Amino acid sequence: MLELLFRWGHFLSGIMWIGILYYFNFIQVPYLKAVSPEAKAEAFKHLVPRALLWFRYAALVTWLLGAMILMVRGTLGEAFMLQGSSAVIGVGAWLGTIMLFNVWFIIWPNQKKVLGIVPAKPEEKTKAARVAFLASRTNVVLSIPMLFFMGSSFHAPAGLF
Repeated sequence: MLELLFRWGHFLSGIMWIGILYYFNFIQVPYLKAVSPEAKAEAFKHLVPRALLWFRYAALVTWLLGAMILMVRGTLGEAFMLQGSSAVIGVGAWLGTIMLFNVWFIIWPNQKKVLGIVPAKPEEKTKAARVAFLASRTNVVLSIPMLFFMGSSFHAPAGLF
């Protein structure tokens, strides 16, 4: 029963995490390039910080619940060492770990500069925006194989892996 609760939480928070990731990359970035400076300032004040909050914590909850599922099964070490029948889910777990790292240690610290949450000179903000953008795009690219390996670990045809 505990694994089922962890799995549903992992699934729901994962939808939120990846959904917001895709929102940022496919909707918000093009929108902010097209709007007036006033509209962009309003978005940076009201919309973007809230979206980043949900994004960060959805990433964290997704990862923690995924690790808890593997722990309950007794396969956490095996998965992260890519051993045995846990190798497939382990690849997905590693990709998710890299993505989580990008969210908390690259995207968020740089977005704090862009949004003015921490002081930064204009040239630092420009550089921070580019770094955050590239890390976010990296996560979009990594999300596709991550989702493939996560889904394939239980839903692939028998004998595929």
